[in-house]
Amino acid sequence: MTTTEIRFLDQRTPDEKDRPFLPGMGKTWLLPLYDAFARVTGVQAVYERTAALADIGPGHAVVDVGCGTGNLSLAVLAATREARVTGLDPDRDALRRAARKARRRGVGLTLVQGYADRIPADDSALDHVISSLALHHIDDESRSTFARDALRALRPGGTLTVADFGGDPAPGGDEAGRPAHGHDNGDGLHNGHGQRHDHGHGNDHGHGVAHTLRHLARLVRSRGKHNPAVDRAHGDSLVTLLTEAGFDAVREVEHLDHRFGRIAIVRATRPVDTTQGA
Repeated sequence: MTTTEIRFLDQRTPDEKDRPFLPGMGKTWLLPLYDAFARVTGVQAVYERTAALADIGPGHAVVDVGCGTGNLSLAVLAATREARVTGLDPDRDALRRAARKARRRGVGLTLVQGYADRIPADDSALDHVISSLALHHIDDESRSTFARDALRALRPGGTLTVADFGGDPAPGGDEAGRPAHGHDNGDGLHNGHGQRHDHGHGNDHGHGVAHTLRHLARLVRSRGKHNPAVDRAHGDSLVTLLTEAGFDAVREVEHLDHRFGRIAIVRATRPVDTTQGA
């Protein structure tokens, strides 16, 4: 693949053509708003931080699981243009948007329509598997299969970096992870050290698209409080999931206190002395 080529593949089996999935914002019709939503609510910062912590180098082979419209994949390529990145997602419309964005940026990207429980890579072929804010969309069985298949696809010593909702609120915070005191009029994030990543969106008294998106953010946050998928991601379940799959050195390397809840970033390594079967 040349440095600017976009490849589009469909790895679904005939039985998977009608397999259901949960779109990135819960409703298919909301997809056109997703990227603006990610910027206004600070979600884009999660993608950028996940890419930084994944520590991907030039020439490394990477699969982004649940890539959606390509924000994490493109964050990786912005930092390391020579990385070989494949985005995996069941939503063809989201993948088309990812392709358009990659073309505008002049970067190469492979996009695969498929599911998280089947990584598009041969055994021991990948240097990194990454995922951000996607695993809470799938059920427990698929999450377990994803973890085992990621271990299969990674080379010994390869790494998995996952960001998803998890853990308890920061001390003194409310159930959504915001500080208990003061006014949260912005759309930034607080990292594990109490510092704020502020993206300068100001208060919620503006008008136009940003104003609409902030109201949408409140709706999504309200629904998320009662979402069993998000509840399943809480606590140390990511660490447990990856440890049980056979990963080594599994740990939460950072957390971000977002307005939607606490987001844990977990890294794990395929043991160098493990030989995975087909």
